[in-house]
Amino acid sequence: PLVQLDPDSVSVAAIASGRYDGYLRTYAQAMRAYRRPVILSFGHEMNGDWYPWGYRKTSPAVFVAAWRHVVTVFRGQAADNVTWLWTVNITDDPHYGKIPGPASWWPGSSYVTWVGIDGYYYHSATAFSSLFGPTIVAVRELTRDPILIAETAALPSADQPAKLNDLFDGVRSYGLLGFVWFDVAHPAGDWQLRSPAALAAFRAGARAYPRP
Repeated sequence: PLVQLDPDSVSVAAIASGRYDGYLRTYAQAMRAYRRPVILSFGHEMNGDWYPWGYRKTSPAVFVAAWRHVVTVFRGQAADNVTWLWTVNITDDPHYGKIPGPASWWPGSSYVTWVGIDGYYYHSATAFSSLFGPTIVAVRELTRDPILIAETAALPSADQPAKLNDLFDGVRSYGLLGFVWFDVAHPAGDWQLRSPAALAAFRAGARAYPRP
């Protein structure tokens, strides 16, 4: 399971100061009791400005303090089955435009297991290298931790079958862990895989994907 823990209606500074430690300890104990591996992310896409924990609304220093605090609380509860996924938005976003690079939000390698990158195909001309490449380069300046495309999809008008092929090829060529498809009808667009051609492309790519 990949769980996204987002501070939608709470103060990030309050998280960092310990106000929500009771909740976090309870959550960590539940994770530990699960016993199997869990991927946990906190405050994804923080380098964008559309979430309250993100750019312009919460300072990078406060976000970093909160991230480190959450990880520390979980470790204090011996939730050692958690893989920590620090997830940023692509820096050259076809929908939002230029997004700040991730360096200001980096909490340090001792607090991160994997890096996640989120980005979407809005146009048929978009390729993996232009969509994700610059952000991968920026991440590699910070860490050699494994990278997962943590949230992605293509609009039907962007040619979903071709973009699925591009995703599988891009993940292989850059040596990444894989990708998570955002299979949701959303106000920003219907990202679901519905057409026979798109579903066939997904199945074919998944079958051919190398096993760990």
